[in-house]
Amino acid sequence: MRQTRYQQIADDLRRRMGEGEFGAGRLLPSEADLSATYDASRVTVRRALEQLRDEGLVSSRQGFGWFAATDPVRQSLGRLGTIESQLAADGLSSERRILDFRFLATPPARVREVLGPGPVLRVRRLNMADGHPFAVVTVWCPDQYGAELSRADVARSPFYELIGIPLGSATQTIGAAAASAHDAELLGIPEHSPVLICERVTRAAHGEPILVSEHVFPAHLTEFVVELTHADASMAPSGLRLVE
Repeated sequence: MRQTRYQQIADDLRRRMGEGEFGAGRLLPSEADLSATYDASRVTVRRALEQLRDEGLVSSRQGFGWFAATDPVRQSLGRLGTIESQLAADGLSSERRILDFRFLATPPARVREVLGPGPVLRVRRLNMADGHPFAVVTVWCPDQYGAELSRADVARSPFYELIGIPLGSATQTIGAAAASAHDAELLGIPEHSPVLICERVTRAAHGEPILVSEHVFPAHLTEFVVELTHADASMAPSGLRLVE
């Protein structure tokens, strides 16, 4: 039986994914670009993509478009860990690429509020999962703990292993946002597409805040999980607060 045009397109996209052109979680070209590539209408292209979705090969999300189907990395909020440990738990290899390493005499207002007014080391990096962008991370560390660190140090190891003091607790605040142009380019996602932003304040065992970090994740690649051990009359998620 002769294949229809949309079936031909679906077959070719299936082949391209099988050859690794579009890895798990990676964005496919837009419907408009695929229409131009295959010299077909967007209706035909969409039908091909819908067929692949029915096969579980692709998925779509508002603001992203179509991407190769993948299970998001599940990050537990019940313990103090690193991105690398979360990726390893999901069987993914990790890599950190340092984007910026510098000491700031005057950190941003939010960082001063948490760490105090002194100078800080600021490190920006891109975390990779199986060779693909997974998170843009910025870490601020007080000069007293970061002064002896080098760019090579923070490329090799997490801050938790470098600062040399016992860790205590951390507070994480997670919200939704639209990807900035800079973050979108680094993460390989459309500008203004959904991202999750996690701010983490880490404290030493004696209670002093020693790290502030911001993690930006594409919303389709990660989800945060917390285990609730007690249920009361309210069924709303715990920790909710109104954002002004």
